[in-house]
Amino acid sequence: MGIKRRHRALAAAPLALALLAASGCESEPGAGAGPTAAPSMSGASSTSVARVCAKPAAGPANAPAGAVTVDPAVVGDLAAKTKSSPANTTFWLRPGKHRLGRDRYSQVVPKKGDRYLGAPGAVLDGQKINQYAFGGTAGNVTIRYLTVQGFVAPQNEGVVNHDSADGWVIEHATIQNNSGAGLMAGARQRVRASCLRGNGQYGMNAYKAEGRISDLVVEGNEIVGNNTGDWERRRKGCGCTGGVKFWAVNGADVRGNWVHDNRGTGLWADTNDNDFRIENNVIEGNDGAALIYETSYNAVIRNNTIRRNNWVEGRRAADRGDTFPFATVYLSESGGEPRIRARTDKIEVYRNVLENNWSGITLWENADRYCNSPANTSSGDCTLLVRDTDRCARPAIAKPPLYADCRWKTQRVDIHDNRFVLDESVVKCTEMCDRMAVLANYGTYPDWSPYQGEGVAEAITRTQHNRWHDNVYLGPWKFVAHDPSRILDFAQWQSTPYQQDAGSTLDLDPRAGG
Repeated sequence: MGIKRRHRALAAAPLALALLAASGCESEPGAGAGPTAAPSMSGASSTSVARVCAKPAAGPANAPAGAVTVDPAVVGDLAAKTKSSPANTTFWLRPGKHRLGRDRYSQVVPKKGDRYLGAPGAVLDGQKINQYAFGGTAGNVTIRYLTVQGFVAPQNEGVVNHDSADGWVIEHATIQNNSGAGLMAGARQRVRASCLRGNGQYGMNAYKAEGRISDLVVEGNEIVGNNTGDWERRRKGCGCTGGVKFWAVNGADVRGNWVHDNRGTGLWADTNDNDFRIENNVIEGNDGAALIYETSYNAVIRNNTIRRNNWVEGRRAADRGDTFPFATVYLSESGGEPRIRARTDKIEVYRNVLENNWSGITLWENADRYCNSPANTSSGDCTLLVRDTDRCARPAIAKPPLYADCRWKTQRVDIHDNRFVLDESVVKCTEMCDRMAVLANYGTYPDWSPYQGEGVAEAITRTQHNRWHDNVYLGPWKFVAHDPSRILDFAQWQSTPYQQDAGSTLDLDPRAGG
């Protein structure tokens, strides 16, 4: 899975703000005071988002009525009392460091409806010995006000909700300094007002081995400093990192989060995700892209502030002479599809502020990537329109409907009412950091591919209803169409045959307009 690019061929979220205000985790607006959500294009005041990690909410100082008290002085007390108690039990963890024992597989296995509440200062510590903190398949488990740290989950596995059980609620938690993913996800999971910090691979890995995840909410969290293991360098091209990674999620609301300073991508949706709303987030300072939406469908991306992303990975590519427009918002083989049920039938990107990132938005489609192709890096997966990969073979793939349906298409993308600011003196660049792009590669293989030649590049550029309009550009922006060699100025981008950015404006001065 992951990306091979061309080389392989409107209102603030009310619930989030209520959670943050209730926990005292709201940052102050203004310069130097931390993150702020995207201002409206009309100049309305910005909305604060949480500094959850710096000011974690405190749990109950005393055990709630009827709760089972867990003693940190007794090693394994939490797991033992969970095992001996009935379902729907509330556990209150006293202040102090709780441990699970010396076996690497020692873990807590909740029963359905169990609730875990941490007192102020309660920490569940894996001692760099235990692989998992909370596992099992029980649904509707709640974890609040607890710090979980020091676990050593293997690659692609997670520490909390290790088995991706459904209906879990994680609120006001700190999940930090673990290997693998701090947190896995199941259907109907809610992750709110929590700190996902300094984990070895992902802050959260929304992946379920069997079936799809549906109805996922990620709201009001701080997601910072993840991928400490630098997995993309260790396994080049693995596509296996991110502040949060989403796989085959059907319906997600990702709102009001502060996603910053992760090594690699901030938010990455990869392989048959559908129906996402990504809104009111601040995404900044990530080494790679702020957002990747890959081989997926139907999304709304709005009201986000996206700044200072992709400086490390973008500059690294430019230094090695790579001319691909590495983007801060990267839509790769992803688009709107009316035949797949969702809250929208397109990908709509609007009312965002992108400021001083390495390049802007790239729409990309790999001509050699489709179901049953050797260039399909998503293993044996096929599109949501063709369940049986084996159908995508000659001669049937060369004719309708499979000719269209065996591809993940970058189509029906609507990019409007955004503000793009680029000050090269801030980014410290003179070229390759200034691109907005819609392009594909020349189709080459395998020899039976019906997508050889320039057909895919022509389609993504001219006939798949990808449209920029009514945007504001400040700074020396350039535009790429069809393929990496076709670099356009603003007038060419707006003119025939591309006719992009009707109603948009460009001012070369990045400080124009306030």
